[in-house]
Amino acid sequence: MNDSPRALKLADRIKVIVATQLDTRVKDPRLGFVTITDVRVSGDLQHATLFYTVFGTDEEREGTAAALRSATGMLRREVGRQTGVRLTPTLEFIADAVPENARIIEDLLSEARGRDAELEKAKVGAVHAGEADPYRKPREEELEDDELDDDDLDDEDDDLDDEADAARGQA
Repeated sequence: MNDSPRALKLADRIKVIVATQLDTRVKDPRLGFVTITDVRVSGDLQHATLFYTVFGTDEEREGTAAALRSATGMLRREVGRQTGVRLTPTLEFIADAVPENARIIEDLLSEARGRDAELEKAKVGAVHAGEADPYRKPREEELEDDELDDDDLDDEDDDLDDEADAARGQA
């Protein structure tokens, strides 16, 4: 879909016109409880794709799709008359998969919630396989043996300074 302001404005206008016409002028008995959810207009304003949802069974959805196909000509003529664009865009109706996808996602989320509840039940009364704190800590004895006197540290610093001075003198 082109994000130009003109295409967006035309898409909104087509959505209103088609929804109004489906409510007032289309008298096809196959037409169920249909809702136009989205309209996308191509960048050259020559083609409009209308997404719709139908409340009901699969048979009612198929009947609504057939009713929309048969009413496409009348709806296109009405869009051209009410929008005033030079070239009226072709209309294509596509069943919107958003409600079905939302139901699938909701089922997956409820399954995940159930698994989380099972995990919480399993965690109650469980103990760690090893120690509670698995990280190694230095032993107290090692710290006492490895500690250096302050005098030893000063001697090491002096030795390092002497080596650095010697390296600079050779360079």
